[in-house]
Amino acid sequence: MNRPTRFTAIFAVVASLLASTACSSTPPQAGNKTLTIAYQKTDSFTALDAVMQDAKKEFESANSSVTVDLQPIQANDDDYGTKLALAQRSPDTAPDVFYEDTFKVRSDVDAGYLLKLDPYLEKWADWSSFDEAAKAAGRADDGSIYAVPLGTDTRAIWYNKTVLQKAGIAVPWQPKTWEDILTAARAMKAADPTLIPFSMYAGKGTGEGTVMQSFYELLYGTGSTLYDEKEKKWVVGSLGFTDSLAFLKTLYDEKLAVTPAEALDANVWKKVFGEWFPQGKLGATVEGSYSPSFWQKGGPYEWAGYEQEMAVAMFPTQKGQEPGGVSMSGGWTLAVGAKSQEPELSFQFLTTVLNKKNALAYDIKNSQIAVRTDVASESSYLAANPFVKDVSDLVKVTHYRPATADYPRISTAVQVATEAVITGKQSPEDAAAEYDQTVRKLVGEDKVLEK
Repeated sequence: MNRPTRFTAIFAVVASLLASTACSSTPPQAGNKTLTIAYQKTDSFTALDAVMQDAKKEFESANSSVTVDLQPIQANDDDYGTKLALAQRSPDTAPDVFYEDTFKVRSDVDAGYLLKLDPYLEKWADWSSFDEAAKAAGRADDGSIYAVPLGTDTRAIWYNKTVLQKAGIAVPWQPKTWEDILTAARAMKAADPTLIPFSMYAGKGTGEGTVMQSFYELLYGTGSTLYDEKEKKWVVGSLGFTDSLAFLKTLYDEKLAVTPAEALDANVWKKVFGEWFPQGKLGATVEGSYSPSFWQKGGPYEWAGYEQEMAVAMFPTQKGQEPGGVSMSGGWTLAVGAKSQEPELSFQFLTTVLNKKNALAYDIKNSQIAVRTDVASESSYLAANPFVKDVSDLVKVTHYRPATADYPRISTAVQVATEAVITGKQSPEDAAAEYDQTVRKLVGEDKVLEK
């Protein structure tokens, strides 16, 4: 999307938020109150909207003088974050409750967008039902909680068993090294030159999906890291970083993945879930534990029999070194706006969305790994996703993105490096060197660590 069109769209959303706030700020009766709720909605992501609609009815029924004004924002992950940030700049457009990506929590706390929730959580009995590790997703540098998790996820290799079997690859398939992946992909290509053997996202088009579903699986599998948690510094000069780019280059140069043009399409994932896997045109890809939500009944790309056709494998470490595999976890939260005029009511609405009933419905419809222990043990949750055990087991080898305020800019730099490599503009070595320079400029020499 070109610059004028993109910014026209963004300001249209802000204008809409202003207009809706202006309308709701004139209550028909004295004493009435309005809460504005902002969240992401796309044609293929409706689980949250459904839960919000249910929570609105439930909350308004219990609070007759309160109107819940749902303001879904139609956008992909990156554009949603941009539009939400624009809305946060003014008290007139800032929402009372909003959907927040975990990796944005600390930067948005620093920006003054999120309300500290500790005093409210102390009085909420359900907080004890949330997994302790999941609670950390909403914690900022000061140790306080500013957001409450909806669910979490892991990443795995999803593969079409029929495609692999036609290439003579035995299933269940579990590659032990990166070379095993390339060997299998080459066999699939030889068996059917028209299919896509092994797709991994790359470039700025797929945004955070590029790092979470692709690059980090590789980087952490080398034993390297993006950020040294002990030293609180960004890592540069990493051989693992270059090796990870080199693997992507091999995939794309040998035409084992999608074409570079397809990779740069922000909607390429729709083809992965909606066309290539169901039509037997894709052997494997790296995607989230939420993948079944696209294919299950009521999902955007219903696929009868996907349970029998698809399977899950752990992404291997580079050379099979311990712990043998890699995964990445992220997730989304709900937060209360720091500018809210009704913080108590806003928190009450947040708890309505995240009560056991609504959390169970959301986790089932969105194939989330439950963060409430009482939901995780529910028979309906366990029965809804045939892969829930496979993807939950990956928690033992998972990693999390650096939860720092400067992370979003570092993530963009990683995406730029992958794009330069798959399009042939730079070698892995040159792209890695440019990444190092960018990091130094972004954070300063005192916040980098040469490895």
